[in-house]
Amino acid sequence: MTQNATSFIPDLDWTQVRETAKLLNLSAGQVEDMLSKADISVNTLTESFTSIVEHMRTIYNNLQELENTPAREEALKCCVETSDRIQDSIIAFQFYDRLQQCLGHVTSNLKDLSTLVATPERLYNPFEWNKFQMEIRARYTMESEKIMFDAILEGKSIEEALAIKDAIEAEYPKDDDIELF
Repeated sequence: MTQNATSFIPDLDWTQVRETAKLLNLSAGQVEDMLSKADISVNTLTESFTSIVEHMRTIYNNLQELENTPAREEALKCCVETSDRIQDSIIAFQFYDRLQQCLGHVTSNLKDLSTLVATPERLYNPFEWNKFQMEIRARYTMESEKIMFDAILEGKSIEEALAIKDAIEAEYPKDDDIELF
């Protein structure tokens, strides 16, 4: 079997399975590339917020040393409000971390699916598919991911799986909450 056959130049070795594996790898590569680029931006933002927090502490401490005036009180109030906004930003970064984790799972799943599909002795073996599915489920750390996974494997549509996940999250909102660190 030659690897030179493509959808542009098919020969007797061309298969839709190999083409599927290539497209799965392309999708995984695109997600990895965007995550890598996004990390650079998030790291820059994290460093900026760390610097802002340090400056706010210095400003707040210096203001505490000043004479009690309306301007001082207003400046202290601004420091507190800015600190609150920084906390909101930290929560947003934690959401990004969850997003990155989820997309990392998607990337791993796409790569592993590509390998499974490209290996004929695994492709037609239901035990290999079950093993692969259990490996995917085991990677999940958030209950909402497991709920969606289970619903999809039960044959639910994407919309139904999302509705089930959303209903469980509404019933138990603390399970996957983002926590301040």
